[in-house]
Amino acid sequence: MLLVESIGRSRTLVEHSPVLGVNYGHMADNLPPPSAVAKLVQNTTISKLRLYGADSATLQAFANTGIGLLVGISNDQIPSLNQLAVAQNWVKNNIVPFIPATDIIGISVGNEVLFSGDRVLISQLLPALQNLHAALVDVSLDQQIKVSTPHSMAILSTSAPPSAGRFSESFDMKALLDFLQKIGAPFMINPYPYFAYKSDPTDRTLAYALFEPNQGSYDTNTGLKYTNMFDAQVDAVYSAMKYLGYTDIDIVVAETGWPSAGDPSETGASLQNAIAYNGNLIKHVTSMTGTPMMPNRSIEIYIFGLFNEDLKPGPTSERNFGLFKTDLTMAYDVGLLRSQSAGPSPAAPRAGGPVAAPPIGKAWCIAKPGVDEKSLKGNLDYACGQGIDCRPIQQGGPCYLPNTMASHAAYAMNAYYQSAGRKSLNCDFAQTGTLTSKDPSYGGCVYSTVNA
Repeated sequence: MLLVESIGRSRTLVEHSPVLGVNYGHMADNLPPPSAVAKLVQNTTISKLRLYGADSATLQAFANTGIGLLVGISNDQIPSLNQLAVAQNWVKNNIVPFIPATDIIGISVGNEVLFSGDRVLISQLLPALQNLHAALVDVSLDQQIKVSTPHSMAILSTSAPPSAGRFSESFDMKALLDFLQKIGAPFMINPYPYFAYKSDPTDRTLAYALFEPNQGSYDTNTGLKYTNMFDAQVDAVYSAMKYLGYTDIDIVVAETGWPSAGDPSETGASLQNAIAYNGNLIKHVTSMTGTPMMPNRSIEIYIFGLFNEDLKPGPTSERNFGLFKTDLTMAYDVGLLRSQSAGPSPAAPRAGGPVAAPPIGKAWCIAKPGVDEKSLKGNLDYACGQGIDCRPIQQGGPCYLPNTMASHAAYAMNAYYQSAGRKSLNCDFAQTGTLTSKDPSYGGCVYSTVNA
């Protein structure tokens, strides 16, 4: 489960991103068979799946696929695992029969146990982890398979600024961290910028949550600038660990995602926002840029989730976190299919009509007159999500003013067109872009270009 191990394994397929995982839940009555799911995942850039159980049919279906599996144990199984013999039998029955054909990379014990409020269950968590690790040692699988447990962000008593991140004193985190450090296992967290935005629904918060252009936030203690909430949440956890003296434990994001639909009262739950968050998140983590406190450091993530699960209780959003529909088609497109060369979105450049040939000499890509704001925003989200430098259109940048969607989208569309090789198709933007030989630069705002 540790990222350094995943990268080092020769059986990990190079066409899959070593940091990109997805949660594979089963709370639905219309899920495709595991064999079909295995074929689907093999055709994506997903390299690993987090399971919420140890279903034998699923473990068998993923044999010889190169997809790593993080096998799950539910909260109600934890008490029995306080007995070493039970843990040994669990490993014997649910792990050993499938190794080495199935690439089991870890065991995820419970989910957000410390946040459950069940003091008895909380006291049983560490002994269960210790017994499972001992059981893995008995069968010489402890180096290949690590045990850990995912946590809610609510285990932090303080998270802002990120450098002030501290664990709640209600939990004995040091004992757990000692164990994880000793066995070389990661600390697992479930950060959801969606829920943070839902509690503070402002335009500024939304852009910050979706990795979209925004003025950012400065940590006055470190002088570091944060341009997205995900990095801030991860660094807050890192700071909490550092405060207790642990800086050598990897952080793995066991769950994060954004719903594509919700009840009318669920602010922010929309298809457009789900595309923006998950698409930009994937680009962010696969770029290996890390976070402000952990630059150039890979952050392994598991997006929630693989499918929309129709039996999940709660509001409508709970049943709409899936990247795929149960008929194996995409719920929306964030570029996961291996046949795609870049992560598309509804506004991504795609065939649908010819674009005018580039003018001779210099050429710029801009939006066609009369394009609606929704399309412009989609173009902006897509272009900035492709790794181009959108800082000039952020507040304080030379192209921030005029602060209009049309102006910001035009800058981003041109930057994408120039960086993508100045091919006509890269100025299509679902037939909302056009090429011009007239330089749109103004004042100190320079629209880049190269000679044709």
